[in-house]
Amino acid sequence: MNGTNGGGIYRNLTSYGDPEFSRFLRRAFLSAAGYDPQDLGRPIVGIADTSSDFNPCHRDMPPLREAVKRGVLQAGGLPFVFPTCSLHEILVSPTTMLYRNLLAMETEEMIRAHPMDAVVLLGGCDKTVPAQLMAAASAGIPALSVVTGPMRCGEWKGERLGACTDCRRLWAAHRAGKLDEAELAEVERQLCPTGGTCMVMGTASTMACLTEALGMMLPYGATAPSGSGDRLRQGVQSGRRAVELALQRLNPTQFLTPAAFENAITVLMAISGSTNAIIHLIAVARRAGVTLSLDDFERISTRVPLLVDCKPAGAGYMEDLYKAGGVPALLKVLEPLLDRSALCATGKTLGEQLSAVAPPESWQSTIRPLDRPLSQGRSLVVLRGNLAKKGAVLKLSAASPGLLQHRGPAVVFESPEDASRRIDDPALGITPEHVLVLRNAGPVGAGMPEAGSLPIPRYLAEQGVKDMVRISDARMSGTAFGTVVLHCAPEAARGGGLALVTDGDLIQLDVPRRRVDLLVSDQERAERKARFVPPPLPERGWQRLHCEHVLQADQGSDLDFL
Repeated sequence: MNGTNGGGIYRNLTSYGDPEFSRFLRRAFLSAAGYDPQDLGRPIVGIADTSSDFNPCHRDMPPLREAVKRGVLQAGGLPFVFPTCSLHEILVSPTTMLYRNLLAMETEEMIRAHPMDAVVLLGGCDKTVPAQLMAAASAGIPALSVVTGPMRCGEWKGERLGACTDCRRLWAAHRAGKLDEAELAEVERQLCPTGGTCMVMGTASTMACLTEALGMMLPYGATAPSGSGDRLRQGVQSGRRAVELALQRLNPTQFLTPAAFENAITVLMAISGSTNAIIHLIAVARRAGVTLSLDDFERISTRVPLLVDCKPAGAGYMEDLYKAGGVPALLKVLEPLLDRSALCATGKTLGEQLSAVAPPESWQSTIRPLDRPLSQGRSLVVLRGNLAKKGAVLKLSAASPGLLQHRGPAVVFESPEDASRRIDDPALGITPEHVLVLRNAGPVGAGMPEAGSLPIPRYLAEQGVKDMVRISDARMSGTAFGTVVLHCAPEAARGGGLALVTDGDLIQLDVPRRRVDLLVSDQERAERKARFVPPPLPERGWQRLHCEHVLQADQGSDLDFL
C-alpha cells in the first residue's frame, strides 16, 4: 500500500509542487511522533472519533477506540485516530439535525484530506451514524461503522426504565400532576444509568440496526451494550477487518446497493424504527447513487409485520434484543423477505452470513416469528394531500387507533418557541378534537428539530387526555409516541401547505386513504399562497449555508451540492 502508488502514508500528499519533498517531510514529521519505516510501510486505517465531554452517550468511546486500534495493529495496519465534531441530542442547540450535514461534510473532507487506506467510523448518538454513512458513501475508501452501543436499563420502584421513551412517559405524568418534583428527581438519576445511546428503539438504536442490515457493520455490532466486553470485541474485530478491506479495496458503494437498502427498509419496518431513519436512509442512498423515495418505504411496509418487542412500539429494551440474538437473529427470521445476494462488510453475501445463523431460541419473546408477529399492522406509513404534496410520514405503531380518521379545527403554532409559550394557555380553548399544527420547523425554517410531538396541553393532560392529532414539518424523536404527522413537504418556510393554515380551519387526517388535507377551497388556498412571504434567512455561517442549500425531507435533507 506504500511507495509511489499513492497508498499508505503517501496517499493524499500535501501540495508543495514537489511530491518527493512531500514524502520526505511526512517521514520527517512522523519520525518525531516515533514512527519508523516499518510502521510507515503498513496500510493506514483512520479512526474517526466522535467522543466529547459534551456527549455522555459516547462516554465509553475511549476504550472502544483503543480496541479498534488493537485490531488494526493485530492485522498489520497502522491506526491513526482523528477527531470530528460530536453531536449529542440533548446538548446541542437548536437541534443536531441542523448539524448532521456539517458532520457528514467534515468527515468526508477529513477522509479525503488525510492519508488513509480505510476508515473506521466511531459513532452512536442519533445523527453521528447517518452523517458518517453519508461521508463514507462519498469519500470513496473502504469504511466500517462501529457504534458505542446502547445503555443498560435503570430501575425505579421495581420498574425497568430507559431513555428516552420512559423519559417522555414520566414527564407526561409529571405534567399531568401524577409525579411530584421529588419523584421526578429520583427518576432523573435512573433514566440514563450508564454510558451509551438510548436503550429503546429510538433513532440511535434504529440506525445501528439499519447500518448492520446495510452491510456497513460487522454482525452483532448494533446491539452489544456500551462498555461491555462484547462491545470491545466488536471494536477489535472491526479494526482487523478494516485492514482486510483496505487490502481488498472494498468500498462502501459495493455494499450500499439497491438490494442493501431494500433489506434495511425491511428491518426498519420489522423493528418499528424511528421515522428519522426515513430521512437518513434517503440521504445515504442519494450519496451512494441509489434512487430511494418515500414510495419505496410505503411499498415495503405492506409486506413486513412488526416483529421486535422494543419500546416505544413494544415493551422491551435493546439489551433484550441483544440477548435474543441481535440483528443476525432478526435477519434470520426475515430471510424470506430479504435479498440474500447483498454483499456485506464481511466479504460474504447476506445469504452466506445467514447460513451460519440459528433462528431465535424459543425461550425469548423479543424477536417474534413471521407467523406470530407482535403486530400485523404496518409500522410506518406515508401520507400525501394538500398539506404534504411531496409526502409526510406517520408512525402507525405509535399512534392511537381512534385518531387515524379524524377531522378537527386547527390551532396553529408559528414555531417551536411559539408552541412552548402558548400550548398550556387555557385561553386558546384547545379541546381533544383540535388538530395541533406546528410550522416553520422544517429543514429551512428551524433545522428540523424533534419538535413534532407537541406536548398535550397541561390542562387536558390533567383531565387524562394522552393523545391528539399533531401535524408539522418537524421531526419526532424515535423514542416518542402519538398520532403525529411529520416531515410535511414542502415545509412551511418554502410555501408548503402548512404555511396556508389559519386557526379554526378544518383539517382531515385519513390514514386508511393515506391523506392529510386542509379542508379549504382551492381558490382560498391560492389566495393565501399569493400572500405568502418566506421567512428571512440567517445572516451568516453554517446556518446560512444550510438554509440556502438544504433539500426537503422527502429528498433526505442533504445539501444539494453534496
